[in-house]
Amino acid sequence: MSFEFADRVERVEPSATLAVSNLASELEADGVDVVDLSVGEPDFPTPENIVQAGKDAMDAGHTGYAPSNGIPQLREEIAAKLQGDGLDYEADNVVVTPGAKQALFETFQTLVDEGDEVVLLDPAWVSYEAMAKVAGADLKRVDLSPHDFQLEPALDELGEVVSEETDLLVVNSPNNPTGAVYSEAAMEGVRDLAVDNDVQVISDEIYQHINYGKEHVSLASLEGMYERTVTINGFSKAYSMTGWRLGYLAAPEEVVSQAGKVHSHSVSCAVNFVQHAGVEALQNTETAVNEMVEAFDERRQLLVDLFDEHGVDVPEADGAFYMMVPVDEDDQTWCTEALEEAHVATVPGSAFGAPGYARISYAANESRLREAVDRLVDAGYL
Repeated sequence: MSFEFADRVERVEPSATLAVSNLASELEADGVDVVDLSVGEPDFPTPENIVQAGKDAMDAGHTGYAPSNGIPQLREEIAAKLQGDGLDYEADNVVVTPGAKQALFETFQTLVDEGDEVVLLDPAWVSYEAMAKVAGADLKRVDLSPHDFQLEPALDELGEVVSEETDLLVVNSPNNPTGAVYSEAAMEGVRDLAVDNDVQVISDEIYQHINYGKEHVSLASLEGMYERTVTINGFSKAYSMTGWRLGYLAAPEEVVSQAGKVHSHSVSCAVNFVQHAGVEALQNTETAVNEMVEAFDERRQLLVDLFDEHGVDVPEADGAFYMMVPVDEDDQTWCTEALEEAHVATVPGSAFGAPGYARISYAANESRLREAVDRLVDAGYL
């Protein structure tokens, strides 16, 4: 017997970031010292107050099922946080999910039908394409690479792609993989296109707090956008809670009622005691977050200086903890050989729609970042 696979699965490629991570793990298992700059995971431990809150919640017996859309206290805290950002969401507008990735998946499943048109801004996080394809979407893409990965200079090009035939536009700022933070003018341009063409928008803001001084603009805060935007955020990046799996979507109640169906029939709920830890994260962790962001900023500046010393001009990102480094046109081969020969793991830019680049994550300490650049130089990759 041979299995027959669904078309929606066969049209999706495996995650390129995980493929690199797996190869790095194989080398490490053979005793090779790999500087792994491929993974989008903060290298800081989860702040102790959050860990303790999780332990306290378990001790208090919060180990059973939680309400499907999230415990009331966390949904209230998320709503308060969003209101502080100028968004008009209430607790009933929130669905708490096991990670922001699940929130995104549920949103695609809720809003996208077979044959719907979805527009992505390249470079784009690898899973957007996969989620759109699983939902049956037809993809259109706008390349921001010629504009140093900024959206504002590409608004005319976006306007040539977005039309009344567009069902969904995905915007991610601060951006993975580029670290770009889109300007207010860029977001207003998105607003104008979305309103004029009656387009739904996903605003992925998971890196919101990892920002180096450029103003963060939430799309749903702009006039005309609340009723057509699903805001995605979570706890993995800012609070170094990747393994806790906690995120959320916020949207008009009609979206929540439909997305809640996907949520309840797939994951049931986010982990109960983890949600209590999330309350603590929102209430009492600002200092720890600021310290992490300051460290990321120092690493960012260090890498810019190191690459400059070797004649490599990299776009200086304003957020997240990624950097796009120009490499060979065949970036996949470059990344594979850099891993096998220099033992530095990066991700091919083509996986994000940016061929000719490699994405570097600087979620690693300064000594390892220096080591990575030295190895790449010594092996002739820079």
